[in-house]
This record gives sequence, structure tokens and C-alpha cells, in this order.
Amino acid sequence: MSTSMVGRSTTAAASAPPVGTVAVVAHRKKILGGGLDELRTHLTGAGLERLLWYEVPKSRKAPKQVRKALDKGTELVLVWGGDGMVQRCADTLAGSDVPMAVLPAGTANLFATNLGIPADLPEAVRIALYGRRRRLDLGRLNGEHFAVMAGAGFDGELIREADRKLKGRLGRVAYVWTGLRHVRGELVRTRVRVDGADWFDGEASCVLFGNVGTITGGIPAFDDARPDDGALEVGVSTASGAVDWARTLGRMAAGRPADSPFVRVTRGRKVRVRFAAPKTYELDGGARGTARRLKVTSVPGALTVCCPA
Repeated sequence: MSTSMVGRSTTAAASAPPVGTVAVVAHRKKILGGGLDELRTHLTGAGLERLLWYEVPKSRKAPKQVRKALDKGTELVLVWGGDGMVQRCADTLAGSDVPMAVLPAGTANLFATNLGIPADLPEAVRIALYGRRRRLDLGRLNGEHFAVMAGAGFDGELIREADRKLKGRLGRVAYVWTGLRHVRGELVRTRVRVDGADWFDGEASCVLFGNVGTITGGIPAFDDARPDDGALEVGVSTASGAVDWARTLGRMAAGRPADSPFVRVTRGRKVRVRFAAPKTYELDGGARGTARRLKVTSVPGALTVCCPA
């Protein structure tokens, strides 16, 4: 057991966690370490007063289980899965005082990566039970919260097209490869207002909203993004066609998005977007459908998350 547990001595940390009732909400198809059996072993030996256990076959079924856990008085929710599970659970927990811990068992795990939570089961459990509790912001798009990012246009089409098996094998490269393979370069008249002022009015292929810096496919898109500054990063791309997007995605993957002539970035708390034609939009890597209008806001301190010291 590590001696760096926040606010507790090694002796006290080894005896019992600071919470009595813990709920696990797990995507049963996701794997980390020795799997859910190992997780149960760690938690059973942690001295918890009560352990609630919920498994789901799909992330969209997680909110119902989170609500059950809240109704039963859970003091901590452990989310087992990827960014899709995190998003669904964060959306349900937003505005509550119940902390959420992430056990990164998914493909991308961008939220965990941005917070420094490793894909190491014993360490992730230690952070969950004894780590620092941080109040973090969430974004909200058309009424649904997101933790990492949301977007519409090329990004939404890319998410919808990317094959899950390919993503698992290649990670961020899969997004670039799939995007260039399916790109149509459709520019749509797009109007963006940020905090009540006109910011962009022109032809665009993609609009992004980032709560953290590293986004879809592991691409570092927003250098200055922080999940506790009360604001969202806002980006618009005017790239059109495979050549433009190859240059844009290449510079983003290299960590130099500002160098692209097809990218414009700002920061704000309330964003309104209007498209001339319906665009596919997504939240934290999950496609949601199409819309002509987006209402996006930052929700400061919406969620308590267990983080490394």
C-alpha cells in the first residue's frame, strides 16, 4: 500500500477506507488487470461496510444502475469501463455530492488519462478509495453532460464510422485512418456565438468543445484546457477534403493544432451553434444523432472525482 494516500496515514489507510458504502457500476465486456473478479477481491479486502454491485452490457444502461445505487445510499461510485461509461455515469451524478472514481477498463480512457489515473487496477482502486477528491467541471450539450469533449460535423461522422475493433487495435491512428477514408469534406454554413458575442460565421466542417486537453483518438487538441477552470475550449475547423484534413489531423496528432491554418480556437462558458443543415454530434466518443442547433455550457464543479494526489 502506498504511503502517499491523501489525508491519511499508512496505518489508517490500511485499516479502512474513508467511505462505508461503495457501488461498482461495471461494463461487463471491458477488461482491466485480472478483470471484475480481481476488482471484487480488492474491494472485499478493503474493509468496506457495504458493497453494491451492478453490471451492464452497454454503457447506455448504466444511468439506471447509478440511480439505484444513489437510492441505496452509496457514498462512492466506482465506474468500470471507458469514456462512454464515464460519460453516462457522470451525467447521472452531476450535481450530486457523491464522488465518482474511474477504473479505466475501456479502449481510450481519455478522461482517466487526462487526470493521471493509470490503467493499473490496484493503483486505480487505491486512488478510488483514498485519493484526492476534486470538484471538476463538466460540459453540457443539449441537456446532456460530457466529461472530455463533444463535437459536431466531421468529428461526429468520424465517431460514427470508426470501427470498434479497429479502434481497439490502433487507437488514435484509427480515427485518422477512418476519417480520411470516409471524409467527404462537407462544409456547412456555421454560426457560433460565445458568451453572447458573435465569434464565427462562415463555412465549417467541424465544431469541437473540450473540457480537457486530450480528446478523441488521444489527439492533443486544446493545450490550455483544464477541467476545473469553469470554461470550455471551443474549436472550429474549416478543413475541406482529404488533403486539408490530413494536414489538420496530422498537426493535431503531433500536438500542434494551433499551427493549422484550418483551425480556430477560443474559450467560453456559454456557446450557441447554428448549422444550415443537420450535423451528426457526439459526446465523449458516443454518437447521438443529428441537430441543427447546439446549446453548450460549462457546468463548474458539477462532479466530484477521485484523483491522484
